[in-house]
This record gives sequence, structure tokens and C-alpha cells, in this order.
Amino acid sequence: QVQLVESGGGLVQPGGSLRLSCAASGSIFGIYAMGWYRQAPGKQRELAAIITSGTITNYADSVKGRFTISRDNAKNTVDLQMNSLKPEDTAVYYCKIVTFSGSAYWGQGTQVTVSS
Repeated sequence: QVQLVESGGGLVQPGGSLRLSCAASGSIFGIYAMGWYRQAPGKQRELAAIITSGTITNYADSVKGRFTISRDNAKNTVDLQMNSLKPEDTAVYYCKIVTFSGSAYWGQGTQVTVSS
């Protein structure tokens, strides 16, 4: 089985920074895409950022210029550097991977709260 372990969430003041990390382990035979999604209370889960095996990235308009996604293919890890955080970034952040065979896996989520 595949396991995704997320870390790095927490409470930060507006304008602050956080770095989320996600490590994938288990029976993985090639990861095509790795991404971070987020779900705020009362809202649907949405894409924050995603990166493919070819290092093509895509960001939600709301985070462009503030968030940076990166991955380490050798370690099967994906990070999300979040700068200039705003209260509206408050959400549970989920890591997701999609393998070359088309299987998708989710992490358990990590809470990010931006508040003064």
C-alpha cells in the first residue's frame, strides 16, 4: 500500500511563512504528479499547486507569486513553500500523488491557520 505523510502545518500570523512537506512511501512505481490541495471550512477542496515529473508547475491564481511547489523524485517528496500568507489561506492542506498507472493517493491533511 501507499502512504503519504504530511508535516509543517500550524498557526502563523498574516504575512508570515510556512513550509509543508509530504513524503510518499510504499509500493510506488513512478509518480507522475504531486500536488497540494486545500479545503477551507464550508468550501470545496481546491487545487493550490501541482508539479509533474517534468517539473511543470501549475498554481491557483490566488496563490501565484506567494507559493512555490517543489519535488524530490529520488525521495518521493513534495514541498510547498508558502509566503505572504493571508487569513484566506486558512484551510486543511492535503497532499496528493498520481502515478503513471493512473492511481491517485491522498494524505491525511494538515491544518494551516493564518490569524493574528
